[in-house]
Amino acid sequence: MALDLSAIGRPIGPIVREYGWKDVILYALSVGAGFDEPHFTWEKDLKVIPTFSVATIFDFFWAVAKQSNLNPKGALHGEQEVVFHNPIPVSGTLTTNGSITNCFDKGKKGAVIRGESVTVHSGGTRLYTNVMSIFSRFDGGFGGEEGASRTVEFPGRNPDGAVDARPSADQPLLYRLTGDFFALHVDPAFARAAGFEKPIMHGLCTFGFACRALLTSLIPGEPERTKRIACRFTRPLYPGEPIRTLIWKTDDGKALWRVVHADTGQSVIDGGEFEYVSR
Repeated sequence: MALDLSAIGRPIGPIVREYGWKDVILYALSVGAGFDEPHFTWEKDLKVIPTFSVATIFDFFWAVAKQSNLNPKGALHGEQEVVFHNPIPVSGTLTTNGSITNCFDKGKKGAVIRGESVTVHSGGTRLYTNVMSIFSRFDGGFGGEEGASRTVEFPGRNPDGAVDARPSADQPLLYRLTGDFFALHVDPAFARAAGFEKPIMHGLCTFGFACRALLTSLIPGEPERTKRIACRFTRPLYPGEPIRTLIWKTDDGKALWRVVHADTGQSVIDGGEFEYVSR
């Protein structure tokens, strides 16, 4: 099994998905929202958590994985960036087009497959651009370009804020209903074959928890002010383990963030960037 490098640049899409308020609320519940955030969990005056944008393009992820011919047992989410062009409506039809933009060779560590897509709402509005990478642990050594890693310099001071959360021990069972059905997060045998003791959290689920923490800390009740969110997934997390989102305000409308395991202090998500419309 080898990566199909001819897939680079090949168009993926159009991928069409209809959604409504129930999908928006299901996503919010799946990333930890509850009664204390009615603007995300009640259809009255409903708003959309910005990272719902990634949950709407799971079919694009699968297409990138399939067309690149990566080994699924070695696949982990590497990086994610979303640039928002307009606020996300609570219902409609989404059309996504994109492609695999590159495959980087990390040698014995594996390979990185990068894809980019643009999603447009049925009303004709361009909503968001997703840039994602899959880290494929078993597909390196094909002789390709190594590629540069995105680096983020954090301030040499304590964070300006910290938000604690504890995803449920069953969190992946709920999150997968948003569309991410990868067996790594539900099948114990698959997880063991991939080198884990049991199914792990979806990185994008933890990403959603972090996004909620950023919204609450920086732009409470106004998710439509989000302009960009980006991060790198650094370490697997098991369901039920506590997390802490650390936030540094760095400029007007800008912040850096990371998610750590609240007990061990180890980074789970790092290199986080968040940009929003300032007041």
